[in-house]
Amino acid sequence: MRRIAVCANFINETHRRRIDEAAERAGFSVSYFETQAALGEEIAGFEVLFGYIPPSLLAGAKSLRWLCAASAGVDHLLEDSLWPHPGCLLSNSSGAYGPAISEHIIMVLLMLLRRMPAYQAALSRREWPCFTPIRAVTGSHILLLGTGDIGSNTARRLKALGARVTGVCRSGRSDEPAFDRVLPLAALDGALPDADALVLALPATPETAGVLSRARIALLPERAFVVNVGRGSAIDQEALVEALQAGQLAGAALDVMTPEPLPMDHPLWSCPNVVLTPHVSGNMALGLTCDLDVEMFCGDLARYAAGEPLEHLVDRKRGY
Repeated sequence: MRRIAVCANFINETHRRRIDEAAERAGFSVSYFETQAALGEEIAGFEVLFGYIPPSLLAGAKSLRWLCAASAGVDHLLEDSLWPHPGCLLSNSSGAYGPAISEHIIMVLLMLLRRMPAYQAALSRREWPCFTPIRAVTGSHILLLGTGDIGSNTARRLKALGARVTGVCRSGRSDEPAFDRVLPLAALDGALPDADALVLALPATPETAGVLSRARIALLPERAFVVNVGRGSAIDQEALVEALQAGQLAGAALDVMTPEPLPMDHPLWSCPNVVLTPHVSGNMALGLTCDLDVEMFCGDLARYAAGEPLEHLVDRKRGY
């Protein structure tokens, strides 16, 4: 029988039943592995892999035809030299993380607008301040750099809170009605001076590396906040630190940075009005994320078994 290996620490009994049922309908048997090391000992016999598969194991996956990554980001799996066969398919779990990460974006954006870093610092000193004025999402102009799953989920929530939302992506097109307008990346420079906040939700690709450059940071107004939940490589981090220290930006919320973990002596730790989180905006802490991840795999498994195109197929040349 054709074989599937699952190696993901978020899989519960309900998920197992769902995967087992989908696999039986597709003519597969399923083996579950608690650790990547245990998978590595048997990986040669599996046609399909689902979960968190380190690149170092792929060369030994002699029977592999499809790897479904449980993460949205797959930049660590793009090199052709990693794969045992040229025709191996790669899919990701983009679509599972939108609810969790968009809620994180709303949380940190509200923290910045309502001056929570200043309140936290004052209260830690047992002071009792009242900082005025504060700002609101309502009436703010939010630029979303990235209009995929995360960007679209975020646009819907921001729109419900009364923001004006502009999406920016490579094509300049999106089917998400919550965007007031969608611009091509070439028009980003013209939109930055009018932004109350810039949210980056981008995958790691050669095109996105350094997209928020020193020159583009300088185009943002002093009132602007920068929020990044994609990859740290998208921002000229040194230029961002300098702008924050000089008061040329109102603040930032970074869930991703370069490097990770952030060194203890890095200046970002002490930059004014900054909210740092250790790459946890998505994660697998939200049950809905785990459920969606499994549902997406099972849906693509049915397509794979039927010889149909995968819905979540990754183009390894483009990186997503």
